[in-house]
Amino acid sequence: MAELRSKPPAPADDGDAANFCSTCVFGTVCAAHDVDKIALSELHFLVEHIGPFRAGSHIFRTGEPFKAIYAVRSGVVKTVYAGSAGREYIAGFHLPGEVIGLAAIHEQRFPCDAIAVDTAYLCRFEFRTLATLTTRLPQVQAELFRLLSKDIGSATVLAGEPAADERLAAFLLGLSRRLAARGFSARVFRLPMVRRDIANHLNLAPETVSRVLRRLHDQGWIRVLDRQIELLRPDELARLAGALLPVPQVRR
Repeated sequence: MAELRSKPPAPADDGDAANFCSTCVFGTVCAAHDVDKIALSELHFLVEHIGPFRAGSHIFRTGEPFKAIYAVRSGVVKTVYAGSAGREYIAGFHLPGEVIGLAAIHEQRFPCDAIAVDTAYLCRFEFRTLATLTTRLPQVQAELFRLLSKDIGSATVLAGEPAADERLAAFLLGLSRRLAARGFSARVFRLPMVRRDIANHLNLAPETVSRVLRRLHDQGWIRVLDRQIELLRPDELARLAGALLPVPQVRR
C-alpha cells in the first residue's frame, strides 16, 4: 500500500528566485501575476529561514510580542490556547505552506503557543516590513488578506455540537484536501499528531476518537494502520461530514 514516507527535512535554501517560489507561501501568487524581479528579490531577502524545531519545541509562546508571521516550510505545527482550569485547547494543525501567527496582529501579542508536532522548519516574515512591501505588491497583499480571512473562517468549522463521527470525518477529509493541495496523496497519509491531540482539537475524548476510527474502519470507509490512514470511501465521509466540511477554495 502506498504511503507518505517520512524524510528528514532539508535545511532551508536561499537559492535562486525559482527555488524560493517553490517553497514560499506567496510564491504561486508571484508566479501567476508575474511580479517583477526587483520586488520579488525584496520579498526574498525579507524571509528568515529558521529551524529545526524538534517535536515539542515552541516557535512562539502566549503573550510574547508580535513581530512576525511564520510559514511552515516542512513538518507540522500545532497552535494551542490556554483554556479554563488550566485546560489547553488545540486550535489547529498547520502543514507546509500554511501560515501561523496571524491571530496576533490585532493585539500585537501572540494569543497562543505554536509548538512543533514533528521536526519543523519555518519561514519567518518580519510583519512591519512585509506590510510595507505588500503595499507595492497588490497581489501579495490580496493573498495576505485571503490568509487572514481563511484563518478566521477555519476557527468556526467545528463550532456547535456536531456528532463525533461528523467531526472526525470532516477532520480527515480536510487534512486530505490540504495535503493534496501540496502535492501529497489525498487518499493515503500518515497522521503526525497523536490521537490525544486530535481528540483535544475536536473536543472529544481520546477513547471516542479511537472508537469512531474503528467504526469507520469496520464500515469499510477508511483503513487504519497505527497512524496511517487510507480513505476508501471519501464520498461517504463527505456525506457524513456534511456542512462541517469546508468548500474547496478556487484560486484565481
